[in-house]
Amino acid sequence: MTAFAEGAPCWADAMLPDLEAGKRFYGELFGWTFSDSVPEFGDYTTALLDGRKAAGLLPKKDGRMPTVWGVYFATSDLKGTAPKVREAGGQVISGGTPLGDLGAMMLGVDPGGAVFGAWQAGRHQGFEVQAEPGAYAWMGLSTREPEAVDAFYGDVFGFEGVTEGPMASPTFLPWRIAGQEREIGCRIVLDARAPAELPAHFTVFFLAEEMDAALRTAVRQGGKVLSEPQGTPGGPLALVVDNQGAAFGLMAPK
Repeated sequence: MTAFAEGAPCWADAMLPDLEAGKRFYGELFGWTFSDSVPEFGDYTTALLDGRKAAGLLPKKDGRMPTVWGVYFATSDLKGTAPKVREAGGQVISGGTPLGDLGAMMLGVDPGGAVFGAWQAGRHQGFEVQAEPGAYAWMGLSTREPEAVDAFYGDVFGFEGVTEGPMASPTFLPWRIAGQEREIGCRIVLDARAPAELPAHFTVFFLAEEMDAALRTAVRQGGKVLSEPQGTPGGPLALVVDNQGAAFGLMAPK
């Protein structure tokens, strides 16, 4: 069983060319400390916020792999999730990969081309801290195939759209797990203003204690601001790229 509801975002990690540079960047930005790297799992390193598991970092072993943040959705039946992905129009990149007694993971691609992960918990349950400064707060999927991906994530992970409320619009749809009230993320339509070469993708958002201070720290550490802070009903948000090219989002309290 998992400590997270079926389909809930339960973990996020970044694949980076230089692990040590990533640790310096995120350590300064979020106050993270880091576990020792685990050689048998590709030198995977867990980021800790006050001793609690907040995210993961791992070095790229192949330069052709993207430098990205990825998100994982909880499942208690990974073997059953893979056929659901295929039946709903997605693809399985790797399925059922066990990581010792920590758990097992799957990587897939949705009908719009965005990569996502699924995690069946073992000893590693997922996030031990969320919605605190320096911790995971939100995820967003940017896609050109809104109807297809809405149906896909509903069939595979039980997502449903929140069609009423201050944030819902034709291009922006908040998501929640069916039967629950709390929103877990959103789907955004990539329209004609988005560069044609920009692929469908997930953006992982972390909470900042104070937005302007966080952006200054990111830039000082070699990052760049992709999108200046915008006001939302939940507070300001901004898009940032780290010192190696991995994009992520920042949110701050109202």
